[in-house]
Amino acid sequence: MDHTESRDGTAGTDDPMDETRATPDPTPEPGSVPEPAPEPGRKRRRPWVRRVRRTALVLALLLIVPLVAVETALRVNYMGDPADGTYTRGRDAMWLGHAWVDGRKKDADVTALAGRLKDTGVRDLYVHTGPLEHDGTLPKSVYPRARWFIDAVHRELPGVRVQAFLGDVLANGGPEGLELGDAATRAEVVRSAGQVLDTGYEGVHLDLEPLHSGDEHYLDLLDDLRELTWERDAQLSVAAHQIDPLPHLHSVAGFVADHPKWWSQEFFGQVARRVDQIAVMSYDTARLFESTYGGYVAQQTSLALEVTPPTTHLLMGLPFYYESNPSHWGHAETVAAAVRGARLGLSRTDPDRELFGLAPYIDFAATETNWKEFEEGWARRP
Repeated sequence: MDHTESRDGTAGTDDPMDETRATPDPTPEPGSVPEPAPEPGRKRRRPWVRRVRRTALVLALLLIVPLVAVETALRVNYMGDPADGTYTRGRDAMWLGHAWVDGRKKDADVTALAGRLKDTGVRDLYVHTGPLEHDGTLPKSVYPRARWFIDAVHRELPGVRVQAFLGDVLANGGPEGLELGDAATRAEVVRSAGQVLDTGYEGVHLDLEPLHSGDEHYLDLLDDLRELTWERDAQLSVAAHQIDPLPHLHSVAGFVADHPKWWSQEFFGQVARRVDQIAVMSYDTARLFESTYGGYVAQQTSLALEVTPPTTHLLMGLPFYYESNPSHWGHAETVAAAVRGARLGLSRTDPDRELFGLAPYIDFAATETNWKEFEEGWARRP
């Protein structure tokens, strides 16, 4: 808070017997008007203070009015009822932590997981198998129990696919990271993908962040990976950034932050056309209320459906974790709101779409409330 020093406005002693005081000329000179003396104890407001206050008010209005408008629009977007039949198509997915492939999990854990997932519609498991090294390589030592887990899932959950969840921090988000612009690095990522497919995984799930909208090197990498997965009859899936809720918002975000939150809708479509599955990370939205978060997910679902070809499987992420911070308010980002928002977006845009599902993130942070809201709101499991 700025503090302004006060000035001494106390008038001097006015002694009528003081002979040293000059007697004022009762007749002022022509054209001269004496300025009134400042009132005792009052401060004259400086012009720059008024300008600063006016500027601050204008800036506040420029920020607050659009924010209120956006929040109101999202709240309205959450109104109404989802269409009948907008429930699981049996094509849902789930992100799993690294403990499933590094030796910490046992047979009993897989049995418990199978009991939890049975009859929920989850068909794909993205199990964390990386991270990749910054040069694109993947040490086999980081997933020593992958083959065991894949076999256990096939035994306990027939028909469920296990995909290797590979990710890394990109160099455009800081001083270190994976450099997509380097052709040799991209080649190593493709080689690492072939390496996990040789282990027995049925697909590769890629999550590289922060990924700027329009990154041509990323599209080149997806083209190379798609050629590999086609040859192996495997799935290629990606975790995707959210889509601009307002036109060109990704450009503004990229200008003020190194971690762009949004992709353009056009770029999202370019990515979606190159993969078998695209899963939107529709959480960490900074929404303050459950209704506005649900409205945001409804909007994201519609935007994604508009540019995802019917041959690509679209999934909307669910927040299976609780945090409270400026980017993720736990009281607002609930599974119930996300499920209802996704159903609303599906209802309004493409209610009969078959290649659509939801994807909880992530197993080790999930609460019983998360599971209940997913099962009752989407999987229709009593």
